[in-house]
Amino acid sequence: MIADLRAAAPGSCVLLHTCAHNPTGVDPTLAQWKQIAEVVRERALYPFFDTAYQGFVSGNLDKDGEGLRYFIAQGFEMVIAQSFAKIMGLYGERTGALHFVCQDKAEAGRVLSQLKIIIRVNYSSPPMHGARIAGMILNDVGMRQ
Repeated sequence: MIADLRAAAPGSCVLLHTCAHNPTGVDPTLAQWKQIAEVVRERALYPFFDTAYQGFVSGNLDKDGEGLRYFIAQGFEMVIAQSFAKIMGLYGERTGALHFVCQDKAEAGRVLSQLKIIIRVNYSSPPMHGARIAGMILNDVGMRQ
């Protein structure tokens, strides 16, 4: 993986699984995440984290997300796709979140503007059932635990 990252053209977007890489099941240690981050920074790559199985590996959401949090702590700009299908049992609801970590508020505004254009072309009103369930779980401390 490190060799492939080193061979990637600067500016390339690289897909990284936060944990439980599908289909390999590979889970880098924090030391390995640090090495991955170093190469991503050296090659000026853009990380795209796929987060579908957080909590399934160790049983702990924080532990399974430590590589992703390390990237954020290092100041990387990135995109994070977070699925709630598996971790909340919302199969068929197409429920999740898409997060962008931007360098500043101005860039965040430009990203949001582009996302609104993409969203509007794809759908006008997204389904709400799964989002309501996810919101209920995330906003209730007892359910969240």
